[in-house]
Amino acid sequence: MRVLVVEDEDVLADAVAEWLRREAFAVDVAYDGDAAHERLAVNPYDVVVLDRDLPGVPGDELCRQISDRLPQTRVLMLTAAAAVRERVAGLALGADDYLVKPFAMVELAARVHALARRAVAKNPAVLQRAGIVLDPARRTAERGGRDLGLARKEFAVLAELLRADGAVVSAEQLLERAWDEHIDPFTNVVRVTVMKLRRKLGEPQPIETVAGVGYRIP
Repeated sequence: MRVLVVEDEDVLADAVAEWLRREAFAVDVAYDGDAAHERLAVNPYDVVVLDRDLPGVPGDELCRQISDRLPQTRVLMLTAAAAVRERVAGLALGADDYLVKPFAMVELAARVHALARRAVAKNPAVLQRAGIVLDPARRTAERGGRDLGLARKEFAVLAELLRADGAVVSAEQLLERAWDEHIDPFTNVVRVTVMKLRRKLGEPQPIETVAGVGYRIP
């Protein structure tokens, strides 16, 4: 799942991004509205964590654009204004949820997980296939009752393969969905991650390689 954090307080933005990465999200960061506008034009995001008060393109305008042009993208709006009328105004712009600063990171992460599930409503909250049970919100993954002990990127890749519901997922798609924009497109990190994931999943091996195409869990 891919998230864009848009926040002009760079320390807060980086802290939010790091927390969400620990939750196995792929996270990009924009420190002003102009940078966010550029990223939204080229990258697909499941959730945007959006500060309402931004330099450049205002947060309200970004929220309107996302609501109008990117209906599958969910918006969690952040603001320092706690008044009810401010929250109502934010939701009226198209925000899906609203969080007042200061906030607890654990609450923000829970809200992002909830919005991410809504962004892919066709998928159940808990993903199951080939004896694997994966819960993105609780960040648990097991097979045959055995905890898999997955690293963050292993968890993210397995989640994307399970969400595909038997379809093939290319290495390029996995890079786009499980890593952020800074990843080298020519890296072999997907192959290495899948190799480690296969070891932890054990036999019978659920991940198939479709030569020249990608990977799937049939």
